[in-house]
Amino acid sequence: MTKFITIDENSRVPKYQQIVDSIIHNISIGNFVIDQKIPSINMFSEEFYLSRDTVEKAYSILKQRNIISSIRGKGYYITRTKLISKVNILFLVNKLSTYKTRIYDSFINTIGANSHVDIHVYHCDESVFLSLLNKYKSSYDYYVIMPHFKTDNLRHISFTDEVYNAIQKIPKEKLVVLDNTKLGADGDIIEVYQDFENDIYDALNKGINKIKQYEHIILVYPSKSVYPYPRRILHGFRKFCVENKLDFEILDEVYDDIILKRGDLFVTIEESDLVKLIKQIREDEYVLGKEIGVISYNDTPLKELLGITVMSTDFKIMGETAAKMILNKEKGKVKIPFNFIDRKSI
Repeated sequence: MTKFITIDENSRVPKYQQIVDSIIHNISIGNFVIDQKIPSINMFSEEFYLSRDTVEKAYSILKQRNIISSIRGKGYYITRTKLISKVNILFLVNKLSTYKTRIYDSFINTIGANSHVDIHVYHCDESVFLSLLNKYKSSYDYYVIMPHFKTDNLRHISFTDEVYNAIQKIPKEKLVVLDNTKLGADGDIIEVYQDFENDIYDALNKGINKIKQYEHIILVYPSKSVYPYPRRILHGFRKFCVENKLDFEILDEVYDDIILKRGDLFVTIEESDLVKLIKQIREDEYVLGKEIGVISYNDTPLKELLGITVMSTDFKIMGETAAKMILNKEKGKVKIPFNFIDRKSI
């Protein structure tokens, strides 16, 4: 088998990766067949004058991708697997919300049957994220990452020093950053994102004529959420209100029995706050869209059904765009449209 293996001493590709690529290539063209025994780690290292650690790392990657398997006392064998001819993708998402699921589903539908995607949720937790990245380093062709983390006091942060250093170790040609552009990754990578500060600012300006009909605008921004939101949303909201000389207020949540007044316009982010607000409006017998207005952040089919005005990124396009850039081997930064959808609630 070793006569088919190619190791280029002058290549900048790490030796362990050359081993992985060479074995996969030989399987794809029929030189290596399923269930065929491959050289032991010691034999391989001696044949090509490589360190044992280098060969062991390559074999570990091949095992993680189910390309080879080991049988105690017998050695390593080529394993039958559907992943040989597929592009393998690790998809790291910070939470499983309706919106993140829509991105993932759109990504899966677009990337097609010739790719295999493993999804892991790290719950905005730095340690979980780093553990997953370390566990699966060098095992995938692409690493799709949604970088949203939380500090000890539950504030949003796009990345930490440790996260930044870990992501910098991913080859640029394999890195895909979704949803957030504040990662700070250098180099020619795929970035498909929303601009939280400017998006909300621009969207609110699109609805300025109706918004100005209200006397007081209230943003319900959950400052201590388990899955915190970027504070750039706050910055964009404040900028809009100040420039348009609007009377505004920021609340942590829609409190039970919140005091409502005619001329209030609420901007909600979390679903739970929207539900409590609509319930309170009905109980107090205010007319939604006339006496009290509501704008919700991020669209859903239910909000469309209820006639709730929204500001929202097109999550479907976000997933599609990332997948198409992978398929077309494109690089670059793409901002996804953020829309103001005027319905009956303002």
